[in-house]
Amino acid sequence: MSETRLRLLTLNCWGLKFVSKHRKERVTAIANALAASDHDIITLQELWVFADYEYVRDAVGKRLPYSKFFYSGALGAGLVIFSRFPILAATIHPYSLNGSPIDVAAGDWFVGKAAASIIFVHPLLGHVQVYDTHLFAKGGDEGPEYQKAHRLVNAWEFAKLARQSAEMGRYVIAAGDFNSVPISLPMSIIRDHAGLTDAWVATHPNTPDPSLTSPPSPQDAIRIHGITADSPLNSYSAGKALEPLARRFQGKRLDYVFFRQPSKRGVPILHPLDTRVVLTERVPGAPFSFSDHFGLEATFAIEPPCDGDAASTTQPALPQSPRSPSYTTANPESSAPAKDLSPEAITQTLSSLTARYRYAQSQGRTQLSIFAVCIALLLAIVVGSAWLPRAWINPIFMVATVALAWLATTMLYVGFVYGNWEVNALTNVIEELELYRGMLEEERRSLGGSSRSS
Repeated sequence: MSETRLRLLTLNCWGLKFVSKHRKERVTAIANALAASDHDIITLQELWVFADYEYVRDAVGKRLPYSKFFYSGALGAGLVIFSRFPILAATIHPYSLNGSPIDVAAGDWFVGKAAASIIFVHPLLGHVQVYDTHLFAKGGDEGPEYQKAHRLVNAWEFAKLARQSAEMGRYVIAAGDFNSVPISLPMSIIRDHAGLTDAWVATHPNTPDPSLTSPPSPQDAIRIHGITADSPLNSYSAGKALEPLARRFQGKRLDYVFFRQPSKRGVPILHPLDTRVVLTERVPGAPFSFSDHFGLEATFAIEPPCDGDAASTTQPALPQSPRSPSYTTANPESSAPAKDLSPEAITQTLSSLTARYRYAQSQGRTQLSIFAVCIALLLAIVVGSAWLPRAWINPIFMVATVALAWLATTMLYVGFVYGNWEVNALTNVIEELELYRGMLEEERRSLGGSSRSS
């Protein structure tokens, strides 16, 4: 492929050992499909089993000889990046909040959701930093505010990382499963604070929104609206009960490719040419899909800088949408590489985080109360065991002792250790946002004073 083109693919592989259905067969099919493609960068999520990574690495090695498997949490981050270009550096930033250790079924805490990245040197662009991420899953886009807090923390931390990378003079490409629809608050934070442009929006401008009474066909939902998850055409989500927004769009757009120019002048322009949803068909010779998500592919053109034009320091010009941001087109399409979060977005984020803060404190108190009750019952068993009337009661007391000891230890850890961990992490982000809001208010007052004096 010409060096004036850059192609990237991102896919959530759904590769959790012992849990994901048809994992081995699907990983084999994914590896074969990727090996037959001509992408320059591939970012994968939920590829947790190292042997699966090795299989895919060997399959794509001829085209993409450089790769990085990232580690995080107890079970691994599940994040992998394959590259055609030599990797100069790699790093991973585990998000400070990823659910609770007591929520074993969700599992986010154990896998350590994170933002992983590599840096490579492109022949024309120079330093490029590619991010691969998977945001906290539980909570959805509807429901209580406190359930949305962990994903908002993820979004804020990711936005800061991407923004810092661009300010250091690098091109930024960010891809992955963000577990959020385009109009959600986490995506607003990522787009606005990081100054990232959604490649799908840039290549599909002015897409009309469907109505509840006339939803698009599943095929059009994929082709027009970029649906990558919960599609009726996916064997793993067909027949799944959906939220109203997902029903309206015949699924959800949860997987994204973002990009941003570096914050410096006179550099080549990274311009999105095409994005499309891929791997929507069934695995060849099988009745199931490649994954519970579809893949997303983006193709960029590398154009020479616009000499003497301020646009050379910003995003390439994108088609403007005449209407308010929608499910598909929500994106800041300004000439500035980044813009401030709106007061409404900051207030809404702080409201969710504060609700979670109170919830965490309440949960911690409840769990520590259970710990105290368990200790009291254990003491009662110890004292009472001296007057057991029958020998056959001994095994019952032993089982009860073990169960109470386990419950007491769990409640102490979750209520005290994790409880304080969560409260402190929330406090950090709340205070950061309050300082950020104060800075914005001071800037507005300064601008207002300057305009009155002039």
